[in-house]
Amino acid sequence: MKPIASLFLITLSLSANSQNSTKTAPSGFDSLRADIPHGKVDTITYASKTVGTNRRAIIYTPPGFSKKKKYPVLYLLHGIGGDEKEWLNGGKPQVILDNLYAQNKIAPMIVVMPNGRAMKDDRAVGNIFDSVKVKAFATFEQDLLNDLVPHIEKKFPVLKDRESRAIAGLSMGGGQSLNFGLGNLDKFAWVGGFSSAPNTKRPEELVPDPEAAKNKLKLLWISCGDNDGLIRFSQRTHDYLYEKNVPHIYYIEPGVHDFKVWKNGLYMFSQLLFKPVDVSSFSKYTILGAPASTNVRPAKYPQILPDHRVIFRVKAPDAQKLQIDLVKKYDMARDTGGYWTVTTDSIGEGFHYYSLLIDGVAVADPASETFYGMGRMASGIEIPFAGGGYYALKDIPHGEIRIKRYYSSVTNSWRRFYIYTPPGYDINTNEKYPVLYILHGGGEDERGWATQGKTDLILDNLIAEKKAKPMLVVMPDGNMGTGGLAGFNENVLRSFENELKQAVIPFVENNYRVETDAKHRALAGLSMGGLQTLYAGIKNTNMFSYLGVFSSGWFANRVELSNPQYEFMKVNAAMINSNLKSLWIAMGGKEDIAYPNCKAMLAKFDEMGIKYTYSEYPGGHTWPVWRNNLYNFAGLIFKD
Repeated sequence: MKPIASLFLITLSLSANSQNSTKTAPSGFDSLRADIPHGKVDTITYASKTVGTNRRAIIYTPPGFSKKKKYPVLYLLHGIGGDEKEWLNGGKPQVILDNLYAQNKIAPMIVVMPNGRAMKDDRAVGNIFDSVKVKAFATFEQDLLNDLVPHIEKKFPVLKDRESRAIAGLSMGGGQSLNFGLGNLDKFAWVGGFSSAPNTKRPEELVPDPEAAKNKLKLLWISCGDNDGLIRFSQRTHDYLYEKNVPHIYYIEPGVHDFKVWKNGLYMFSQLLFKPVDVSSFSKYTILGAPASTNVRPAKYPQILPDHRVIFRVKAPDAQKLQIDLVKKYDMARDTGGYWTVTTDSIGEGFHYYSLLIDGVAVADPASETFYGMGRMASGIEIPFAGGGYYALKDIPHGEIRIKRYYSSVTNSWRRFYIYTPPGYDINTNEKYPVLYILHGGGEDERGWATQGKTDLILDNLIAEKKAKPMLVVMPDGNMGTGGLAGFNENVLRSFENELKQAVIPFVENNYRVETDAKHRALAGLSMGGLQTLYAGIKNTNMFSYLGVFSSGWFANRVELSNPQYEFMKVNAAMINSNLKSLWIAMGGKEDIAYPNCKAMLAKFDEMGIKYTYSEYPGGHTWPVWRNNLYNFAGLIFKD
């Protein structure tokens, strides 16, 4: 396993027209060389009907330019504080491209550098953030499409099809490039945004039709420096594209909002233009990964690479041995500065607990948010999930998760639950709602479904799409006594049943606007919570019409616990089937640790004639599976 420092030195071989591409520009890539042919830089003037005046642009023609040959065109845009000369003054594009031509690394092309501020006085003077000047950058879309592009295609020997046009830019120009390029896929097939600014449209507006983008784009490039304060705009675009499975390169490098980053972006991007592109190589380009969404502010590590390998970096100069425990243990390597690093294998999508092992002691990573799991506070990391749109934060009405403390007469102690109230709960004061009581697993508590489980986002999205009825979701603490599965027996199960029936449900029904009959109550749980659901739910089908059992099943090797449950079910099978509208049982596939127990239990159900619905979602005994279980179960209940 190579330390992070070595990542800056690795050269990857990428199959794109049999070319070799490095991961970053080499030293001297922007230095003028006297021993090679040079392109030519000129200023042109074109009539702009959009602005109502003649406007200027800079044009670069490549070495060996001939009017007898037709060329593709790259439109290269500047930032908010620049004009048509900004790239020339700060970026040396002619030098970068000349050097690449000399190495036979880029296709011959014409590069047009216009003034992206489409107004009569388009100088970068005065208050460049004035609303009129900012609006002029949006107006430039019409100037570009209706005036500049037609002028170039009339006056220069260029190819006029969409696959021969590219657009890219830095900062404000990066936002323009994404807005104009993705908004006009009939005009541009190659789009690049370098450190794109806040003018970048929201992803849903940029790519409203992901399938069209997949079919029409040759290359979509998004890059940014890791210390750039605007990286969040690139990140949100990348996240959306990943979710929608739109191929693109997301390239993060060390740097800030400056020409060091933008020159490197041009160097990397230009080598891919107007050639066959290998989509399978896209994940190999980036130097750095994106900070995990579960990092504390402003921690840069852990970082997630596009192929879902994770880079961990921790400073512990006095430690003798460091490991990352992510189910598999990874040994970390120390550099001379006391930093320990490691890059993992590709990690499965979704949420995972992990620990930092310092000289054998498991502790939480100070760079990560912590979650109550494994019976303690542990670090967690969220790996992006392309299918995670059902728990994505969207521009829709949102409910709330609230924390409520109550005194339990069962335990004679103060306890608490988390409760989700749907959008409009505090407004629709005459409406009563059904309730889903949902239970966590062993080693977790009432926080599990609210944080790791993303219950509020799942329900918000389901309700907004009218795939689920508005409901309250109550997330109680299922730990009785010492908590977890230690000493788990029927007395513990009975204690929780009493807590649920005598404390939690009465408190909810006395303090919230809810329906109080069985057809408006559901009970579900994962793992240990699934056993509690089986016990309290099956014994009380007069109280619950819907039961959800996720990654759980009576222990096949603990007959003293399971046999009494089966005896009760055998005697009461007809009542159970009559009372329950749904007994929904789901597993995380064969890799789920509860799979054998569940299969043995279902065989018993079949033998007794207990009706149920079985579902599998691959992923094992993990939160990605349980989130999906909640999504599907919540969409089934309270429909009659």
